[in-house]
Amino acid sequence: MRNMPRVLIVEDEPAIAELIAVNLRHNGFQPTWAMDSATAQRELDDVLPDVILLDWMLPGESGLSLAKKWRADPRTKAVPILMLTARGDESDRVAGLDAGADDYITKPFSTKEMLARIRAVLRRRTPENVDGVVEMGDLRLDTATHRVTFQGQPVKLGPTEFKLLNFLMKHAERVHSRGQLLDRVWGDHVFIEERTVDVHVKRLREALGAAGVMVETVRGAGYRLTTQVTVPSPGPVAEAPASNAKGSGGEEQRA
Repeated sequence: MRNMPRVLIVEDEPAIAELIAVNLRHNGFQPTWAMDSATAQRELDDVLPDVILLDWMLPGESGLSLAKKWRADPRTKAVPILMLTARGDESDRVAGLDAGADDYITKPFSTKEMLARIRAVLRRRTPENVDGVVEMGDLRLDTATHRVTFQGQPVKLGPTEFKLLNFLMKHAERVHSRGQLLDRVWGDHVFIEERTVDVHVKRLREALGAAGVMVETVRGAGYRLTTQVTVPSPGPVAEAPASNAKGSGGEEQRA
């Protein structure tokens, strides 16, 4: 008997959860239902699923909060999360992706599309996931230890931003369209919006700090990582000039 992918459905509406579970069973998946955050956590602690379908609005802890918590946990950070929610505004989509969701499905949704999206996240492989160290100027990425440093200081990146930077560094100075980045970093972009790339590029720049200028937007074409820019470097800390002028309490007066 072939192994059936396990899907954890975190949904507080029984009718929707049952509809999803029935379709999953009929298409070769093994669904488990949790109606609130506490039950979902117990299920995760018991058996790690292959995919999580996560509703935003839940009794107790919200789906958004759960996604952030599971992404921060080394045990669950690699499990794909698909957010299922009636909140379809752009700001909500961005918030869901920022929280760590791999995809975002708004209600009402087609069960065929949902199944296709689940299969897509299960198919994804990162072709650039090869151990080694890549360096560009003062920027250094080590895939074996999953560490990034800039000018010797650690840079904290989420898993997707790490993959994105890894690819850009290994293909430096070349322009990549959003579609190409989705293909090469996410592995399968059929059901992922190109807007997703913009969100993660923004997060990558913010995490890189001063080195963020190395990630360039090429209007009408895409993005590239380049060293052909001036990256600010921290200079020596200047000592305060000596002064005889004293304020009250013996402190030097400052302008």
